[in-house]
This record gives sequence, C-alpha cells and structure tokens, in this order.
Amino acid sequence: MAHALNPTATPFLPAVASLPTLPDAALTATLDLLFEPSADLHALALPTLRTLSFATYPDLIETLRDELLAIAESVGSDGDGDGRAPLYSILGSHPRLGEPKKEVLSAQSAAEQRRLQEGGGEEGERLRRLNREYEARFPGLRYVVFVNGRGRGEVMEDMRRRIERGDVREEEREAIRAMCDIAKDRAAKLQKSSSEAVENGA
Repeated sequence: MAHALNPTATPFLPAVASLPTLPDAALTATLDLLFEPSADLHALALPTLRTLSFATYPDLIETLRDELLAIAESVGSDGDGDGRAPLYSILGSHPRLGEPKKEVLSAQSAAEQRRLQEGGGEEGERLRRLNREYEARFPGLRYVVFVNGRGRGEVMEDMRRRIERGDVREEEREAIRAMCDIAKDRAAKLQKSSSEAVENGA
C-alpha cells in the first residue's frame, strides 16, 4: 500500500481509478512522474483529478492536454500576456535539450535525453546555440519535443523548422502536444516496469 500513497518510491503510478481518493501529496507526486514538477500544473490539474474519473492514464493526459490547449487558445485570442504566464511556466518546466548538466534533471528526463548527450563538442555547441535562438524567437517559451529515441541531428532539424516557422501560437500548441506525448510514454514505461516488478516479486 505504501506505493499507492507515495508514487515516487519505486517510482510507481497508483491505479488511475484511485486518484480521486488520494491525498494531494500523492497526486502531485504522480503528476511529477508524468510531467515535470510544476506548481502551475498542480494548480491546473488537481481539481480535474479530484472531480473526474479516468479509465486509463492516456485518458487523463489527453484531458489535461485539452485543458492546456484551451488555455492557449483563450489567452492567444485575448492577447493576455499575464494569462499566458502560467502556461509558459508549465512548458518551461521541461529542461533544455542537450544542455550541460547545470539543471537537475528528473530521472525520466535524464533517460529521455541520453542520446542527446552523445556526440562531439561542436554538435553540442550548435544545439546550445539553437536553444538560445529559439528562446530569443519565442520569448518566455522553451523548446519541447518528444525525443522518442531521436539523435541530436534530427532534433536540431526540428528546432530549426520551428524557429523558421515563427508562429508563436502554433509553437504553444506543438509544445503542449509534445509535453503530453512525453507524459504518455512515461506512463507506459512506468506501468510496464511496475508490472514486471510485481511479476518478479519485487
């Protein structure tokens, strides 16, 4: 039972049907496993987790994705910079790709970025320059992508494409979708590892 109340112990995702009954600390720990730690995401998601029931973690993640997309749409149409701040804070909780380890990465982010840490120093410096160029092109945003095994070259091509597109509203939407694709992948991996642990009697 300890794992059900402390999802970071293994790490371990509690049964999705049990979420409305869990204390806030367990809910925020669960969100931090799926996404990156973010007080603004906690504030957005906790009421949803308390009032809705979900059949699967992908259902939960898609609901949160739709809420974030609705926020992006509403603040985009209103031109409300202050209203955009919580959204940018949530998207900015993801670490910069391929940066030297000045930032403390979650275990999930460290695993996801492993291939991006490979390669020569010149390629790494190019990725860091692209990070800076991206953040200058889209002030307040951080580049978010579902790496999904891709190396630096593929990621840098995608980053260049998005910089040259220059559409900040589409960039918000793409970052939200990428963040939620990452969360779905994490959920699948966490559920698989917990199932294997049970089978092995861990």
